[in-house]
Amino acid sequence: MYAIIESCGKQYKVAEGDVVFFEKLDVEEGKKVTFDNVVLVSDDKKVEVGAPYVKGVKVEGKVVSHGKGEKILVYKYKAKKNYRRTQGHRQPYTKVEITKIKTATEKAEAKTESKAETKTTAKAETKTAKKETVKE
Repeated sequence: MYAIIESCGKQYKVAEGDVVFFEKLDVEEGKKVTFDNVVLVSDDKKVEVGAPYVKGVKVEGKVVSHGKGEKILVYKYKAKKNYRRTQGHRQPYTKVEITKIKTATEKAEAKTESKAETKTTAKAETKTAKKETVKE
């Protein structure tokens, strides 16, 4: 399963377990980050394309580290004028490990499971309460 997400004005193809370099995000190292702008989700059987985003799908990740990329040189030159300027630049980045791609069907299944669990525990509690009142 993979997804295409939009972040920092760019689109990234991610899958669970991938390590992706985003432009600098304002999240501390070790914290979780959630990407809501999912453009496309694909599993083995079907592909969902959003208009513009797929509803109910989120991509979760963990911030591994922050850093700076390799230096690039910006060189300006004008012929016959003795004009030469050199400037360096290092783009800051955030290294994120993708932990989970949550789809809408997974969320619905989780909700129904939790509801079923609460119903069974509620029934068990009412039965024990009835037994206690009868014994008294």
